[in-house]
Amino acid sequence: MNKTQHFSFLLQQLKLFFKVELFFLLLMSLVRIYLFVNYAKGATYSLSELAYAFWIGFRLDISALAYTFISPVLVLFLMWIFRARFLNAIVNQFFKIYFFIIFLILSALIVTDIGYFSFFGDHMTLMVFGIFDDDTKALFEIARKNYNLWFYGLVGFVYVISGYYIVSKLIKNKRDIEHKDWSYFKQSGFFLALFIVVFLAVRGSVGLFPLAVYIPDVSSDPMINKLPQNAVHAMIKAEDQYEKSKRGDYDLIKMSGYQGKIVEAFKLHTGKKDINETDLLSNITYKTKKDLFLEKNPPNVVLDVVESFGMPILDYQSEEFDIMRSLKKNFYSDILFTNFISASNGTIEDLEPLMLNITARPKSTPFGQSNYLNTSFSQASARVYQKAGYETMFVYGGDLSWRNVGAFFSRQGFDHVYGKAAIIEKLHLDENKVSHDWGVYDKYLHEFVLQTLKEAKKPLLIVVMTTNNHPPYKLDETYDSKELHFSDELKKHLVGDLDLDHQRFQDYQYALDMVGNFLESVKTSSLKDNTVVAITGDNNTVEGIMHYDDYYTQTKRIPFYIYLPSALRYKVEGIDTKLAGSDKDIFPTLYNLTLSDVPYTAIGTNLLDKERLHCGFNEAGVLIANDGGFKAGHPNTELQKECDRYYKASLAVTEYLIKSQK
Repeated sequence: MNKTQHFSFLLQQLKLFFKVELFFLLLMSLVRIYLFVNYAKGATYSLSELAYAFWIGFRLDISALAYTFISPVLVLFLMWIFRARFLNAIVNQFFKIYFFIIFLILSALIVTDIGYFSFFGDHMTLMVFGIFDDDTKALFEIARKNYNLWFYGLVGFVYVISGYYIVSKLIKNKRDIEHKDWSYFKQSGFFLALFIVVFLAVRGSVGLFPLAVYIPDVSSDPMINKLPQNAVHAMIKAEDQYEKSKRGDYDLIKMSGYQGKIVEAFKLHTGKKDINETDLLSNITYKTKKDLFLEKNPPNVVLDVVESFGMPILDYQSEEFDIMRSLKKNFYSDILFTNFISASNGTIEDLEPLMLNITARPKSTPFGQSNYLNTSFSQASARVYQKAGYETMFVYGGDLSWRNVGAFFSRQGFDHVYGKAAIIEKLHLDENKVSHDWGVYDKYLHEFVLQTLKEAKKPLLIVVMTTNNHPPYKLDETYDSKELHFSDELKKHLVGDLDLDHQRFQDYQYALDMVGNFLESVKTSSLKDNTVVAITGDNNTVEGIMHYDDYYTQTKRIPFYIYLPSALRYKVEGIDTKLAGSDKDIFPTLYNLTLSDVPYTAIGTNLLDKERLHCGFNEAGVLIANDGGFKAGHPNTELQKECDRYYKASLAVTEYLIKSQK
């Protein structure tokens, strides 16, 4: 084979490899169509916006696939420049295996991304790595009980075999080669142009930034804005954030735009021009008002964090869709903040900021899975009550080894940290009858808390984290559930499998019924006179199966409910429950309702304070002001612009506070 024939052979191989890349491109485009058809129901967009979304997505897919094209191009180039004709016999077979492996990796990423999207309503983020920290057995049970694994396994097997067949066919070596009688100069120019094209394809842009780094908004509708992203770039971005956070290469002060300007961040956060610049943390240290009644009658304080308790689904509450059950009796008759959002979209990512009096840090791993595991934070919420003479407890319905909650929270001011084992032992239960895949049923968790309150010899702070309302949606066999009938209006707002949605809402009903029964038990016993009960949720994961008429205002909404004994209701006269807020504001509000003359350090605000700016923050970049929700960096009103600036400053102040503990 002469030089001309050798080049013609390499050119033929290149064409075959290009055909495989077109197959991969078709696969990724079909996934984008699937997401649009299944999750863009109710989205508001113009035809030009939709076309632009698919165009940007097409370029992003090419960018992702261009990475896989670099190796084949480089190998063929080296074979050409070194005249390695002896490799001609094996190069085709080698790249047949190479592209099949790429097919398997790409398929795995796509399946993971679709699964993540169906649960969280977004492409993969660094939270996907939480799978490795979660209970593997429970995750398998979720898959086994929610899906027909044998069927999907068979489909997966057929899919893999089909993929291998297609790749093999597309890269099948041809005997007849169209010879290109090109000069050495022309061949050199071809490879130079090829390298330039591949480089531009990888970047996806000729602008200042690669397309994957800066994906432009294509619409005012959030779902349409999510269409361009693909599984490959989502995973690359998530992995980069995860690794940076794990190794401590994380600078939130810089990310929020306050590098070298931290004093300015404190001024904006506190709303004061004149602050203590030598002791910056003193500017976010407050003291509750002196209250003689509270000093003589310190109440128990229970904060009940209900798994996945989002507010939007409650809009469909009715006799036919009685998802609240016993909770509805009291829920709207006491204090209920409804313009309230979660700090994060994950349980541990929400719990930790709540416990530490900070706002959630975006693109960061949980403290319990980082080098902060053994850090005792001085501003921790439980520590404030502990110093005020309270006995403090964290009660989790699952195993304390999950996400290191036992190890981490035991260092954050809790005198006692109880999990599933302690609940079963105290109540003398049969573990096999009272457990689901993530812990004990909420009924028994609340029985444990109720009994602990009745046995208390001193005022208690109890933070409770429930585990029901979580896939695989297994109900207590002793529970008499009530059938839920979906209205036409609800069906219009649901996406995905309605049968699976029904299972999800039955578990949702159980979780709300159990916390409602607990609340009723407090209100109908002697505890009603000396116990404050607050109820909230860790996130609104129902957003993954719903679309909303006003996405940013509704998608992250959780409740912040407070029951106060009658003797304490003077504390909330004239309260405005429509104020915006998020988890960072829960404990500052509870401090001011239940503690007298006690200092505390916090990023959040007391919702009773009408003089402060009130805004809610979610680490995914969803913010809420008193006049509605919006995407961070894209405020629509003057008040939202103020909240947007406040958010960035608060992130910088949060990071300064965290780093001051090291």
